[in-house]
Amino acid sequence: MADLSSLAAAERRDLSDYLDSLTEQEWEQSSLCPGWSVRDVAGHLPSYDELSWPAVLLLFARSGFSLDRCNQIGVEQSRRLSTEQLVARIRNHAVPRGITAMFGSAIALTDGIVHHQDIRRALGHPRAVPEERLVAALQFTPRARALPAPANARGLRLVATDVAWTHGAGPVVSGPGEALLVALAGRSQGLADLSGPGLGTLAQRVVGNSRAPQ
Repeated sequence: MADLSSLAAAERRDLSDYLDSLTEQEWEQSSLCPGWSVRDVAGHLPSYDELSWPAVLLLFARSGFSLDRCNQIGVEQSRRLSTEQLVARIRNHAVPRGITAMFGSAIALTDGIVHHQDIRRALGHPRAVPEERLVAALQFTPRARALPAPANARGLRLVATDVAWTHGAGPVVSGPGEALLVALAGRSQGLADLSGPGLGTLAQRVVGNSRAPQ
């Protein structure tokens, strides 16, 4: 397996190429992240890579140590940029640094895939996530505390039907790995592609979680 930093960089470059193909109207459409357009997701993605560790700590302090408020500050700042500048910024920060490079860059990889799908699913542009990246993100997601995934996965047996990944014990939820990933990350749009006796439990958790999945 390639190192996670390389996988994250490849994901960000793929997203940049995809964003280059969008129309201005598509840039302004809503993503799967509540309250965020496609443009906002693109602005969010590299926002932490630009910050030094002291700047990250200052941002968290200013936001009352709320990750959601930190994310929103970054999005609001990015709204001053053109779409060309947003794409260039993702390319310039393809290799994770700072907080996104933690856990061997698993944060950057998982965040990159989930947000890439936030855009593609919202615009109706299906995509096969490269298997190596998808499996690495699935392995990290159940312990990613910045996401609702640990709570969503608790007490369930998760089985990907298209890649070699399983997790946990309990009632089974099975389906494509991409659908499992986005559902665990709090996106209800992934639930329709899943099945199994544990699906009702997972759906109740995902739909009942009022926290914006950013």
